[in-house]
Amino acid sequence: MKHCFYNETVGFFYNNSRKELTTYWRMTDVLVVALGLTVSVIVLLTNLLVITAIIINRRFHYPIYYLLGNLAAADLFTSIAYMFLMFHTGPWTAELSLKTWFIRQSLLDTSLTASVVNLLAIAVERHQTVFTMQLHSKMSNQRVMILIFCIWVTALLLGLIPSYGWHCLCALDKCSSMAPLYSRSYLTFWAISNLVIFLIMVVMYVHIFIYVKRKMTRMSKHTSFHSDYKETMISLVKTVTIILSAFVICWTPGQVVLLLDGLDCKSCNVLAVEKYVLLLAEINSLINAIVYSYRDNEMRSTFQRILCFMCYRNSKYTPAVVKLNTMDHRTPSQNGHFTVDSSI
Repeated sequence: MKHCFYNETVGFFYNNSRKELTTYWRMTDVLVVALGLTVSVIVLLTNLLVITAIIINRRFHYPIYYLLGNLAAADLFTSIAYMFLMFHTGPWTAELSLKTWFIRQSLLDTSLTASVVNLLAIAVERHQTVFTMQLHSKMSNQRVMILIFCIWVTALLLGLIPSYGWHCLCALDKCSSMAPLYSRSYLTFWAISNLVIFLIMVVMYVHIFIYVKRKMTRMSKHTSFHSDYKETMISLVKTVTIILSAFVICWTPGQVVLLLDGLDCKSCNVLAVEKYVLLLAEINSLINAIVYSYRDNEMRSTFQRILCFMCYRNSKYTPAVVKLNTMDHRTPSQNGHFTVDSSI
């Protein structure tokens, strides 16, 4: 019968995994916390702005924007989870109960997984609409809500599994170095799952990229093709490139480090880069809001209206001038071509 260590302290497991647990604040700890909180606040405010814009502007009441809103909600949750981590890290870690430690990690795992799975859902939606020459998916609102529900169920399952059994409290020899209460097998599973999703996304976006390039080359031979279509195609290529680059740069290091820890790489100093790769993944939540939303002209215009409304709400400025629920003169094309909408 296995002996479990449910009554031990967090420090006991950190000592078992040979992970340093400081009792005083070092300069690096202060810098990491300060930078982490700063990024988290920016991510929170930026994604809150995105969610508000999608809610108040009826032109965004389409499947792709609902998914973008859910991505913003996931990234907003990520910022909250990261802030919780910042207030429970460094010397504060030693004071945590096992339950609080698991909550801290589960919040991170759930939020980060929700962001990644949502990115995959957006990739699938964009792949379908680009290849069917549609501006918006014909997916019903009910199906979108079911998809969003499935995204969060998946994220919650992956985030809560360690707290309900997939840990190392009863098998100290299987504890990881980066997360001393987690089993290395869970880290391996989580890292491989995310890397597989990452690979699928890369394949899909590369497919979109190749298709768009070929389409542009073919249509450029005809001088009569729709100018808006060409403009959207060019913007599409740029956006795809930014998305792929940002995702690769922000996520690959963290997943590789987790995988190395899960595989119990003795010669890999994973603890030296642990906090930095996590911060890099958090920064991706900020990049998501910028790339997926700010590059959209209508979204940018809505941002400006929201900010103007906030600036003048206490003055004599008439709110009616700032129509948040804008009825822009531009309308989606009904002729099968894209209008100038660069969301991808």
